[in-house]
Amino acid sequence: MKERLNYAQVSPDALKAMRELEKYVAASGLERSLYELVKTRASQINGCAYCLDMHTKDARKAGETEQRLYALSAWKETPFFTERERAALEWTEALTLISENDVPDSLYDGVHRHFDEKEMVALTMAIVAINGWNRLAIGFRTVPGSYKPQ
Repeated sequence: MKERLNYAQVSPDALKAMRELEKYVAASGLERSLYELVKTRASQINGCAYCLDMHTKDARKAGETEQRLYALSAWKETPFFTERERAALEWTEALTLISENDVPDSLYDGVHRHFDEKEMVALTMAIVAINGWNRLAIGFRTVPGSYKPQ
């Protein structure tokens, strides 16, 4: 795969805007482990190889287990995730596959049982952010494999 263009070089202001969204999410109080699961799950759904490479590395560095990362695409069938994580993953799937899904009140209510209103906004912004990054990486063919966790 060959990169189509380097969006960070072409438009630093666009990258700055995305990084500001990331700063908001990082400061929102959401657990880092939860955010890494959300980023990885959305990237699986979207088929974003670059983001999968990045976020599985970041998740492992932050202490995530191989078992949970390997089972993430089948999270509903495993006992490895907390109820809060399950709610976040269900919300991630619904909002990532928004054109295929209605987001019913029952889903919202179920997620809201585990997240207060401020956390609901933070979680949703986290999903917005990773879906945006996925579209940048997929659209411009950012080549996976070079990312190194800080």
